[in-house]
Amino acid sequence: MLTASELMRRPEAIVLDCRFSLADPGAGERAWREGHIPGAHYLHLERDLSGPVATHGGRHPLPDPAALATRLAALGIGRDSEVVVYDDQRFAFAARCWWLLRALGYRPPALLDGGYAAWLAAGGAVESAAAASADTATRACAVPAVEGYRGVCDREQLIALQAQSATLVDAREERRYLGLEEPIDPVAGHIPGALNRPWQAVTDAGGFLRSDAELRAHFGGLLERKPLVAYCGSGVTACVDLFALDRLGRSDALLYPGSWSDWCSYLDSERGG
Repeated sequence: MLTASELMRRPEAIVLDCRFSLADPGAGERAWREGHIPGAHYLHLERDLSGPVATHGGRHPLPDPAALATRLAALGIGRDSEVVVYDDQRFAFAARCWWLLRALGYRPPALLDGGYAAWLAAGGAVESAAAASADTATRACAVPAVEGYRGVCDREQLIALQAQSATLVDAREERRYLGLEEPIDPVAGHIPGALNRPWQAVTDAGGFLRSDAELRAHFGGLLERKPLVAYCGSGVTACVDLFALDRLGRSDALLYPGSWSDWCSYLDSERGG
């Protein structure tokens, strides 16, 4: 985690802009073109940080490891590079990037506390896409050999873990968890046995990470349970909970990447949806 003022003193860091909107998939890139932290490269949730969508697997499957490593290498990012990631949605998308790199064995990126708004509030400089295109091209680095993602489980593995008394953490908003509303997926509800710990509670209203004491209070007794698996709608915002859990010493918590969108795709097909 870095503050805006700390980032200003880290000119050697490679900065990634992960702003995105589920309602308007092009909004984040447009915002980047209009203004971003100088030198920041844009990574799109669906093009760069997700793989192709299929019948099952969720709305945002994990990207092919080699493809992601190649994309990162083109930006000069190797396994040990110092990387800082930001968004403007309380880590919703920046944490996905953090998790992907960590799960592939890269040096975990730092998240910019408070996101892009904090950078602006601190008086940080802003660069447009036009200015960025005039800069010297990024020096690409060698593509490291990467294997599969660590710390994941698919639907079948999750069912097996449940039989071993695994604790499931549903990171979605309470109303979606309770099945009172479902604005995206075809079925409302949650995976049986899951406990709700909304990802928004990890930060305050300004998008700043809450204190460790507040985070411990948020997760409560879940911190002592093993195995621990987090999911959300499509494996994106669950990474916010996983980031907080990692900070509290639970780096062993797993991600169910397909999340509810994968789980309910089987329910929907069973009922003929």
